[in-house]
This record gives sequence, structure tokens and C-alpha cells, in this order.
Amino acid sequence: MSDQPSPFLALQHRNFRLLWAGQGISIAGTMMQSAAVLWHVSLLVPSDQRGLALGLVGLARVVPILLFSLFSGVVADALDRRKVLLLTQSTLALTALVLALITFGGLDTVWPIYVLSALSAAVASFDGPARQSFFPSLVPRQHLPNAISLNTIIFQFGSVLGPALAGLLIAGAGVGWVYLVNAISFLGVIVALLLMRGAPRRDGAEKREVSLRAAAEGLRYVFSEPLIRSSMLLDFFATFFSSATALLPIFAQDILQVGPAAYGLLVAAPSIGALATSAAMVRLVDRIVHRGRVLLWAVAGYGLATVVFGLSQSFWLTFTCLALAGATDTVSVVLRNLTRQLATPDHLRGRMTSVNMIFFLGGPQLGELEAGLVAQAFGAPVSVVTGGIGCLIATGWIAAKTPQLRHYRREGPALVAPLPQPADVGL
Repeated sequence: MSDQPSPFLALQHRNFRLLWAGQGISIAGTMMQSAAVLWHVSLLVPSDQRGLALGLVGLARVVPILLFSLFSGVVADALDRRKVLLLTQSTLALTALVLALITFGGLDTVWPIYVLSALSAAVASFDGPARQSFFPSLVPRQHLPNAISLNTIIFQFGSVLGPALAGLLIAGAGVGWVYLVNAISFLGVIVALLLMRGAPRRDGAEKREVSLRAAAEGLRYVFSEPLIRSSMLLDFFATFFSSATALLPIFAQDILQVGPAAYGLLVAAPSIGALATSAAMVRLVDRIVHRGRVLLWAVAGYGLATVVFGLSQSFWLTFTCLALAGATDTVSVVLRNLTRQLATPDHLRGRMTSVNMIFFLGGPQLGELEAGLVAQAFGAPVSVVTGGIGCLIATGWIAAKTPQLRHYRREGPALVAPLPQPADVGL
């Protein structure tokens, strides 16, 4: 028999298995809606205003993230994370349902889409820290790398399936049905949370205050740790400069001249590359010794693939570049998440995640606005190419300024704050 550990080791823990499967359903619905919103907006505005209109989707999403993320991390560290998730998932389902209903009613203006996108982003700013700080407590510490890799796989699976289904639904039934399917998909996580047994909860002495002082403690921790700080900055600049997917409706309609089904395939392309890479990372993540170097080269590859995508006028070359961008991004995502989750004590994990959310979500959303403005002024290809070059420059700057990241290896820094053992080990 082989001595290699199972690539599905973390799934032996029932509560993690439930959340993992539920997330797969919910993520597919969310990615369906993300693709549909951009297509919907592009249809509701004149062709000469689409660049700006698509960029404003990112602005509508990023403002609530900036406003609520720090406070949401405090909530995740102070309250019962499972209950927080039940509330946020239910609210997100309701906003998707409202968007479906007004679309079925004949929506002919974009502002309700912006408003509901902003509301969803506000709720998601509470959902993300609670979920990301909840799942590490569902597995023992030694299974955390495998759990992170499996989470990446299920995210990418949903990201592949969602846009592809969105393209087919838009072409065959209309964009309103995409929003309705997304509303239903949130039942995946809600049911998983309700079925959990012995899930970690905060009672008595574990409860912490919800205050500005608690938020400041999280900020101090993040910015005092060079590895965590530099990985977040790397994430922000890479996604800010290379947020090209917001412009895919323009590339699909004007440059490649394809319909909604092919558009859905292009939106799914990064996740197709990412899904294949995620499957490999399940086995390889524990073998990567020079984690800092691999992380930096992966982000550089992401920027280079973006440059070629911007220059492409071929559907399949564009598809390949987007898939390569997804593959390289997945390597950096797994390594960044593993570094941060292992190095952060559990009582700070929600606040660390909320600060990371500002970088992880704020970067691409602000990047969508920047990409839209540049596309409006100079054209979509110029916007994408200059963004990829900006990503390469930012990566080089961070590598030069942070030797701790360049030299980070699997053996260090020392791991801290052991995670609590889950109560649900076994089937």
C-alpha cells in the first residue's frame, strides 16, 4: 500500500464535509450571478458607455467592503460564527431573489442592480470572515493544508460550473433565471450549517467584545507580521491591476464577436485552469519547500497571462490565457491562505480575514473600476495590457522590499496558536 496520505483527508471530518459540499452549491450560484450581472449591465446601457457602466459594478461592491470589513472581523471573532453564517446566507438569498423578481418584472435601468450589488457586498463582508475563520476549527491542525486545498478545489469547481450555466441560462431562458437559481443555491450552506453536530461555538469566557479597540488589535497584528502584510499587498496589487474579467462582455461582443454561451465559457476559463491546478495542489502543497519564491513567480505568471490576453484577438488564445491566469492565481491563493491561517491565532482569525478581505475583494472591485475607466478612455485591450504590466511591476517591488517573503520556506516561521480539536472527527 502507498504511504501517501489521502488527497481527501480533511473530508473524514463530518462538519467540514458538510460545509465543503454546501459551499460548492452556493459558490456555483454566486458565480452564475456575478457573470450575469456584468452581461445584464452591458445590455442596459449604450455601447459607448459600457466600459464605465461595468466599472461601476466594481465600485458598488467595493464601498460596502471598505465600510464594513473591519467591523465584520470583530463580529466573527466575538460571536457564534455558525449563527452569523446562517444569518448572512439567508440575507444573501433574499437579495438574489429580489433581483430575480424585478428582472422578471421588466427591469430597464441599471441602478437597482448597483444597489442590490452593494447590499450583497455589505452582507458578504460579514459572511467571509465568519466562514473563513470557522472552517479551520472543523479539522485538526495537521489536516489544515489539505482542507485549504480542498476548499480551493470546491471554489474553482463552482467557478467553472457557475459561469458556464449562466451563459446557457441567459441564452435559453433569460438573465432573471440566473438570479433565481442563485437565490436557491444558498440553501446548500444553510442546510449544511443546520445539519452540523458539535460545531465549535463561543460561550462564556470565549466571547469577546465588539469594539473599535478589538478592530485595532486585528489591524496591529496584520501589519506587524511581514509575511501576512506582504502577501495581502501582493494580492491587492495583482488583482487591482489585472481585474480583466469585468471587461469580458466587451471582448466577447466587440473583439471576439461571440454570444452569451461563449461568453460564459470565457468567464469560466480562469476557473477551469484553477480547478486543474487545485487538484494538483492537494498533493503538492506539503512538498513545496520554497513557498515564498513559488508564490512570487505564480503572481508574475498571472500578470504575464493577462498581458497576452489583452493582445489576443482569437477566442481560443483568449481562453487559454484566462485559464493560465486562473492556474497561476490558484497556486498563489493556496500558499497565501496556508501561510495566513497557520500563522494566525484562532482568536484573531476573523479579524485577520476581514483585513484580508479588504485586499482580496477590494483589489479586484477597485480594479474593475480602474479597468472600466481606462477602457472607456483608451479601449479594453489597452486597459488589460497595462493592467498586466502593472501587476508585474508591483510583484517585483514587493519581492524587493520583503526579503522575508522571498526567503519564506515550508519550515518557517514557527507555527503558533494550536487550533482547537474538532468534536466531530469520524463519519
